[in-house]
Amino acid sequence: MRGSNPNIGMRIGVCLAALACGLAPIPAAAQDAGKPTAAQTLYAPDAKMDRFISDLIAKMTLDEKIGQLTLFTSDWDVTGPTMREGYKRDIAAGKVGAIFNAYTAKYTRDLQKVAVEQTRLKIPLLFGYDVIHGHRTIFPISLGEAATWDLEAIEKAARVSAVEASAEGLHWTFAPMVDIARDPRWGRVSEGAGEDVYLGSLIGAARVRGFQGKDLKATDTLLATVKHFAAYGQAQAGRDYHTTDMSDRELRDTYLPPFKAALDAGAASFMTSFNELNGIPATGNTYLLTDILRKEWDFKGFVVTDYTSINEMVPHGFARDEAHAGELAVNAGVDMDMQGAVFMNHLKASVEAGRVAPARIDEAVRDVLEMKYRLGLFEDPYRYSNEKREKAAIYNPKHLEAARDVARKSMVLLKNDGNVLPLAKTAKSIALIGPLADSKEDMIGSWSAAGDRKEKPVTVLQGLREKLGKNAAINFAKGASYEFNAGDSTDGFADAIAAAQKSDMIVAVMGEKWDMTGEAASRTDLDLPGNQTALLKELKKLGKPIVLVLMSGRPNSIAWEAENADAILHAWYPGTMGGHAVADVLVGDYNPSAKLPITFPRNVGQVPIFYNMKNTGRPYTADKQGQKYLSRYLNTPNSPLYPFGYGLSYTTFGYSPVTLDKASIRPGEALTASVTVTNTGSRAGEEVVQLYVQDLVGSVTRPVRELKRFEKVMLKPGEAKTLSFKLSDKDLAFHRADMSYGAEAGDFKLYVGTSSDATNQAAFTLAE
Repeated sequence: MRGSNPNIGMRIGVCLAALACGLAPIPAAAQDAGKPTAAQTLYAPDAKMDRFISDLIAKMTLDEKIGQLTLFTSDWDVTGPTMREGYKRDIAAGKVGAIFNAYTAKYTRDLQKVAVEQTRLKIPLLFGYDVIHGHRTIFPISLGEAATWDLEAIEKAARVSAVEASAEGLHWTFAPMVDIARDPRWGRVSEGAGEDVYLGSLIGAARVRGFQGKDLKATDTLLATVKHFAAYGQAQAGRDYHTTDMSDRELRDTYLPPFKAALDAGAASFMTSFNELNGIPATGNTYLLTDILRKEWDFKGFVVTDYTSINEMVPHGFARDEAHAGELAVNAGVDMDMQGAVFMNHLKASVEAGRVAPARIDEAVRDVLEMKYRLGLFEDPYRYSNEKREKAAIYNPKHLEAARDVARKSMVLLKNDGNVLPLAKTAKSIALIGPLADSKEDMIGSWSAAGDRKEKPVTVLQGLREKLGKNAAINFAKGASYEFNAGDSTDGFADAIAAAQKSDMIVAVMGEKWDMTGEAASRTDLDLPGNQTALLKELKKLGKPIVLVLMSGRPNSIAWEAENADAILHAWYPGTMGGHAVADVLVGDYNPSAKLPITFPRNVGQVPIFYNMKNTGRPYTADKQGQKYLSRYLNTPNSPLYPFGYGLSYTTFGYSPVTLDKASIRPGEALTASVTVTNTGSRAGEEVVQLYVQDLVGSVTRPVRELKRFEKVMLKPGEAKTLSFKLSDKDLAFHRADMSYGAEAGDFKLYVGTSSDATNQAAFTLAE
């Protein structure tokens, strides 16, 4: 029986029925009612497959079964503190079922040959890799992709990534990360879709569709891995690998829905998270891996750990030793051990001692073998290792153009006083300053897979030179350092000031070094590192227009920059074609349309800060200024520097009052909210029209507002378009006081506008 060692003590209450253990459904906008989910289609019953795998399992020894549950790294790449040697001998001995960090058609073919020609049962290997935001052609970091609010573009980026990676022999990617993240001190905010449940759910599903396609036997598909299960994004103090502790309601209303959306989109595997959840490490958590994932959600794929996370249950204080940790993990629902060698070293003895049931081993083996079968690897183990296809796919011009397009769509215009941007193509002289202005290695950010960070990336300097041609003088000086130890150094300042003095305007490309975000990259402050702000203060004294191009993988506290720069463009880490994309936006060949998927704080003292927080009993509002005994800070406004959903354009948009087709609905009914959006400027541009709902009174307190719909619309100057959004009681559901799932009758406000600060509102009622 799956999950024979339950750890259900973490639950807040006991779920007595499916209703009581409900989870928010996939948003209505993401699926067609009544149709099977992608998961149900991809993993439809297959009697022939079942017979084949049953026969194969019957032939396997216990050692061979455990081998299928073991994942090791090759010596091609290192993503953790240790690397196992002798992996080829282990493959030949049938002790390894999957390899990660091995790619290229030739290399994977060589390793696969060992598995299918030197082992008794000739079971093919599964090859995995961290294809997070591109493989060779690198797209913007995942948080940047989320800023596009463009699901089609995000899915296309994942599709391109799958085409390239699969052409190099890969079958499996450790993405998407769907962790809701609201603390920018945590470096891994860069890998996800930000702070919102609805947006994050849609993006997670889009990435799964892009990676996996519609047919797993197509040779350009990658199995997706949804990570990190679960609640890793709420790491205490924003410190990686740290503790999380939350109510079951918060878990189910906020942190689990994106995982369910990715599962319904067909995700083949789930990865456990490093953190503990309510006292139980996720890798040994039966409630997560069996009760929810398998029993409630009917997940058909396999569960892999994160790197050595079984071993880490020992220092967590949850397991006595590694053998005990392995028993806890496999009994909780883990199918595959990444790199820790715990299953290989200890699982046989655990089975022989009766601490792990043989049937549980067979379940795990079946989960893994089914995915190998569905990929067609038993028919042709070498079908992914095609050097001709590899040559045609890698850095294909169409892929590079797609990366450029997604990059410019990801860039958020945060400020543009006096319409300093766009730059005129005929600009005579520009001072291009900053440590990221001509740094190839910084363009592609962290977790950039097999991406070349030395030769291929296009820098901003290169992009602007090619864009502006010989008619513009670009006076480049690095000027400052983003290294933490730069301190009070003024090295390079004189060169930067000299470049600025002979230029009409200043474009400063500043931010964080590429490895300051991602895994194990937590920070206790969010300021621009090094002496970058100090240089900006000196440049400000020159009285010339300053455009700040910000590159980072998280929200930064840029209060001084926001007040003193004339324009700010957040470019994240824009990828291989990033320099061209930045130039496209700066000169106006592309009108920025991105919106923030995560809130920007004024300073680190506001963290965590997010748009859909809850009110207190003493809320601080604009009409209560000067009053002390309210929920506020003494020295800083409660409001963020830039709110969720915020982003400017080179044009302007006007909104009509929002109208509803009815003022009250009953369960099962829907209402339609309509608004007319007009391009009131002189340029064509795209606007992300956002709809939020506030539940005014509930059996448990409700957020001040929640994103429920959005639409990205292109409008020509003077063009108007009426948008309509349909909502039903299903969109108002949450886990109520008794932990049942559904909506409650009462009064609601609905807001439509350009960000989460929208004031354009209407009221409606959900009747009994």
